[in-house]
Amino acid sequence: MKAVPALLLLLLTVPLLAGETYTGKCVGVHDGDTISAMKAGSAVKIRLEGIDCPELGQDFGTRAKQFTSAMVFGKDVQVKEYNLDMYSRMVARIYVDGKDLSLELIKGGLAWHYKRYSSDPTLAEAEEQARKARRGLWSMPSPVPPWEYRKSHERQGETGRAGYALRLILLSP
Repeated sequence: MKAVPALLLLLLTVPLLAGETYTGKCVGVHDGDTISAMKAGSAVKIRLEGIDCPELGQDFGTRAKQFTSAMVFGKDVQVKEYNLDMYSRMVARIYVDGKDLSLELIKGGLAWHYKRYSSDPTLAEAEEQARKARRGLWSMPSPVPPWEYRKSHERQGETGRAGYALRLILLSP
């Protein structure tokens, strides 16, 4: 009998954790896998769910950003929210004109399926097909995954804005 109230509580809580689906205009493209879209009058920074694009300093990083911009910038997009990431960005799937942006980036060879956070079989299959066809970053002999690129650059002291601000403070007279 005690399991019934617990099950009821779980069923009532799940919709609150699932996130929303809404339509908003894309007002910014930060890189291949991060955009901003309007929600209730404010721009929300969104990290694309299920993928990881090359960083802007990597091969195909700029191309991934250009692809994302061409596909969504200035357009109404459907946002399916999942959760917040460690940088307080909304993790979401983005759809425009009936197409899944995460899937399209992978098909074009402009993103990795981010298996650490996603078990989506459609994304896994699309990556495999892009690899076999040697599309985009898969045309390179040994593409470096962005999570490895970020880790190596953190070790070298290139830790983004926080590292830059710290260097400015340390170098100031």
